[in-house]
Amino acid sequence: MKAFISKYLSNHSETDEKHKDSQLVTHYYKAKHGDIFQGVEGLFDPSNIVAASKERGEITVRYKGKRRAFVVATVIMVRPFRTAVDFSVTTDSGGPVDFGYSRNLIIDFYKQLDSEFTVIDPD
Repeated sequence: MKAFISKYLSNHSETDEKHKDSQLVTHYYKAKHGDIFQGVEGLFDPSNIVAASKERGEITVRYKGKRRAFVVATVIMVRPFRTAVDFSVTTDSGGPVDFGYSRNLIIDFYKQLDSEFTVIDPD
């Protein structure tokens, strides 16, 4: 029951290395930090990017889709050609729930990145 509530009856979702939801586990890519950072930036309309710091590996976005959301993407190079990407999404749904929208948005972001870069298993 708790998993259902956190999955659908919340307005916030984020990824983690050991997330209980397998679709929200941190993705690792076999690519350079700069390439992944550009790929993540490419997921968003440049006019919606609030801040982007390549040195810190963080991109902050005011997402405008079916619903508005605040997205923080973190890109960290673990070692050469091994870069991790995490997302944190909070929807501006006007209420305490978004019925899984934030979760699905993260899954869509990962699908786009997975089609562009080689996914590798975490070690």
